[in-house]
Amino acid sequence: MKWLKGIGLGTMDRETLNEYLITYEYLENRIETFDKRIEELASETEYVEKVKKLVCFLGVKTHTALSCMVETGDFRRFAKGNIYSAYLGLTPGEDSSSDQTNRLSITKAGNSHLRRLLVESAKGICKGQIGHKSKDLKARQNGNQPEVIAYADKANERLRRKYYKMIRHGKKKNVAVTAVARELACFIWGMMTDNIGAA
Repeated sequence: MKWLKGIGLGTMDRETLNEYLITYEYLENRIETFDKRIEELASETEYVEKVKKLVCFLGVKTHTALSCMVETGDFRRFAKGNIYSAYLGLTPGEDSSSDQTNRLSITKAGNSHLRRLLVESAKGICKGQIGHKSKDLKARQNGNQPEVIAYADKANERLRRKYYKMIRHGKKKNVAVTAVARELACFIWGMMTDNIGAA
């Protein structure tokens, strides 16, 4: 922001810019405060182990992991991962009024906050090389049981592969990202219900 101070502005422009900068700094500080509070909550006994498992997935960090747990509650109330993804509104609707079944866009029923978070997570998954693990991901996975890491790695590789395959076959980017988010929800369900490999 220092570079802005060197710009030649009139008095009114300078005052307006200063107001914007004050607002920007205030909001930046608020976000920092919320991030710290989220980290504190995630380190509580009730959540710490589950958060530690969920952040093994690409695109899933503390905020998304904690939100999934708090807003879902008991993952075992969903018999399968695809039922959980339907709860989030990530499954496509159907028009089956005739002999043919036509797939529609996602239903967007259910928890819109979690749906948005998982779509954002999917966007993170859909970047980078298949099988590549960043230093950040390795650090997040560190300390987890080998089977948890193996399950997350399998999911990460499968989801990236799925995205690139869909793009190669001419699917629109947002359709492919949503499909990845849907399957990510299934993997999250598997991790949280100890059905590792059941997604």
